[in-house]
Amino acid sequence: MIKVLNVISDSNIGGAGRVLINYLRYCDRENFRVMTALPKGSLLAEPLRELGGEVYELDGLAERSYSREDVKLLEKLINELRPDIVHTHGALSGRIAGRRCGCRVVYTRHSAFPVPAKLKYPPGRWVNKLVNEHYADHIIAVSPAAAENLTDAGISGKLITVMMNGVSPVERVSDEERERLRAGWGIAPEDFALGILARIEPYKGHMHIIEALDMLRSQGRRVKLLIAGTGSFESDLKAEVQRRGLEEDVVFLGFVSDVAPVLSALDLQLNASYGTETSSLSVLEGLSMGLPAVVSSYGGNPWLIDDGEDGLIFENRNSEALAAAIARLMDEPETMERMRRRAKEIFSQRFTGEIFAKNIEDVYYKVLEDKKNGGK
Repeated sequence: MIKVLNVISDSNIGGAGRVLINYLRYCDRENFRVMTALPKGSLLAEPLRELGGEVYELDGLAERSYSREDVKLLEKLINELRPDIVHTHGALSGRIAGRRCGCRVVYTRHSAFPVPAKLKYPPGRWVNKLVNEHYADHIIAVSPAAAENLTDAGISGKLITVMMNGVSPVERVSDEERERLRAGWGIAPEDFALGILARIEPYKGHMHIIEALDMLRSQGRRVKLLIAGTGSFESDLKAEVQRRGLEEDVVFLGFVSDVAPVLSALDLQLNASYGTETSSLSVLEGLSMGLPAVVSSYGGNPWLIDDGEDGLIFENRNSEALAAAIARLMDEPETMERMRRRAKEIFSQRFTGEIFAKNIEDVYYKVLEDKKNGGK
């Protein structure tokens, strides 16, 4: 039995936490014992326990990448549990503690963002390379964009495996329930329903979606927009909706734990991110039920959506291009129907939870085999 200790410092359930939840649903329990260390009181603890995961809530572990105190806490736990592999999700403290305790260390990079100049050039590039390569036996990048981030900052591509996320398929609600939901959100039968499920932060591109919606409305198109999520930019976004007179066309749903009703109500899912996006889980969940998506050209989006097959890709931060892509699909029902079929097919071929879990475990086997053979 191979023992794996995941280390994640999130107090809430973010993208990394959802990835871990998806892995637990499909992991090979005959060969892997999966444990997780996280901050005491983290909202991630209960879902992991419900899936049969071993959870260790550490009092004092904070939502940060590194601190000496966190390293000490994790060293103590690792020495007690003696895992074969420590798998960290952005937590440098976990990597340091795992290495000090003699474990194999795997690190997943869940985000992509412009690499700052201090990491692109010496001496920062050298330091970044030294730290990351010393404290990780292997790195998983959840999209080619995340891998490019790592190599741009000096890290060897030989240490990196690109691995797109996988999710559990989401079941579409019944037609009757769908119509009830749409009516409750003010969506008439003749309306074309758009939606975005993401944190409401400036870099998620909500403002570009509002601009595109305004353009579509000015063309006389019947469109409604559902926004699921919360964040620091929420009040600014609501003010912009009001300024443009779109209050009747935009519905703010707040935080949504069950995405199936929202996705089922939509005709098209949107992702307009221009920062951090690597592998949108909500886009994948939509594909699983046959929901096409229009996504920006940023980050990992072009590796999630096959342009013209299960959705469209528009030029990053270009509201007019986004509006044109939506209008095209509104005017081409045959294209939409084909994309719905292809969405399910592509999901089944590339993005299932089973495929994702096997890919993770292949990395685990590799780092253990490397250790056995005396390599890094």
